[in-house]
Amino acid sequence: MRIVYLTAGAGGMYCGSCLHDNRMAATLIEQGRDVVLLPLYTPPRTDEVDVSQGRVFYGGLNVYLQHTSAFFRHTPRFLSRLLDSPALLRNIGRFASGTSATALGALTVSVLEGEDGPLRRELERLVSGVRQLRPALVHIPNLMMLGLVRRLKSALGVPVLCTLSGEDIFLDALPEPYRADAFELIRQRAQDVDGFVALTNYYAAHAAAHFALPRDRVHTVRMGIRVNDFVRSTVPPPPPFVIGYLARICPEKGLDDLCHAFARLREAGRDCRLRIAGYLGPAERAFSDRVCAELSGRGLADACDFVGEVDRQGKLDFLRSLHVLAVPTRYRESKGYSVLEALASGVPAALPHHGSFPELIEETGGGLLHEPGNLGDLVATLSQLMDDRKLRDRLAERGRAAVQASFSATRSAEQVWRLYEQTVQGNAPQPDRDARPRAGP
Repeated sequence: MRIVYLTAGAGGMYCGSCLHDNRMAATLIEQGRDVVLLPLYTPPRTDEVDVSQGRVFYGGLNVYLQHTSAFFRHTPRFLSRLLDSPALLRNIGRFASGTSATALGALTVSVLEGEDGPLRRELERLVSGVRQLRPALVHIPNLMMLGLVRRLKSALGVPVLCTLSGEDIFLDALPEPYRADAFELIRQRAQDVDGFVALTNYYAAHAAAHFALPRDRVHTVRMGIRVNDFVRSTVPPPPPFVIGYLARICPEKGLDDLCHAFARLREAGRDCRLRIAGYLGPAERAFSDRVCAELSGRGLADACDFVGEVDRQGKLDFLRSLHVLAVPTRYRESKGYSVLEALASGVPAALPHHGSFPELIEETGGGLLHEPGNLGDLVATLSQLMDDRKLRDRLAERGRAAVQASFSATRSAEQVWRLYEQTVQGNAPQPDRDARPRAGP
């Protein structure tokens, strides 16, 4: 049974969804499964071995140009192939960062329109490429790609599953009328999908309600990491107490709030450092500069380490240097891979009480929750972890053991393969008691 797994590249950025898709495909292949990972938009970027195919379908430049101009819907094949060059597409992040919200809204609607919209040519190229692989099932990366499903199913006669990947943040931010149009198209085209795969119970329930998805087709397959890569240091990091941030550098992830909390701790005479790692895109440089200026203005520049973007080894080293991971996101996080990676490294987490975080803390016992948006509560939570070494050790041990037992890439791949088999056999399972969508706190 061959699975064609589509993954949407993020234009040269490390992206949680890309990391998940590559990790899932790689683990299935290691287990002897017949899986082909095909990139859409841009080549994916991952901090592990990239198992995706070299050719990119639905290339970001072709999609954008064909959406904006009828001329590019009739260009020679050699020009289309040139625009789909992986080397060119790896730099599309710079191109996309300057695109207006209105343009992104219109483009999103075009993709959702599928065979009825201006991107029919790219859709047919994708269908042709997937047809040659003779899959038994196709797995698409997110709700924005629902416009592919009807044509894929009619041409190939196979079921299609769709990952629920946290797309509510992007779609909710679209300006009108594009937001309303996108939601209506998602509602309509969700009926074509045989099943939806969420990575947390929280997001399974939220996405089903938010996007009016058929609830009986929504399943949860837990996130999985390569747990053996993350080894707890036998020697705890030396003083001072190190607070770590590992996420994209942007306001939505709450870096400025963490910096304000850190400043309060230092002003109270607490001996601590702040280490910051993550991708910084061109659109967020002004935000990053402002955060750095505020820390410098408070005399804290020497107490902060701006590590920047980290590769695989850099991430492992970074996590082992921390006493606690804190990512006080403002939005409701749908996943939380960095949390699992920190816990697997023996690092407890301090997280806001919303989105998938309460679920992860409940299931792992590896951290503490604070009130979202409450700077005083964030400071108090960090202070509690700083002052109570025994508490930190208990959280670290529980978290690491839980991730090893329940959040391995191997276990996640086994769960999704069972779903593939049952879907292909025409007997897609009802969500079981552990995976059934339930409302988040």
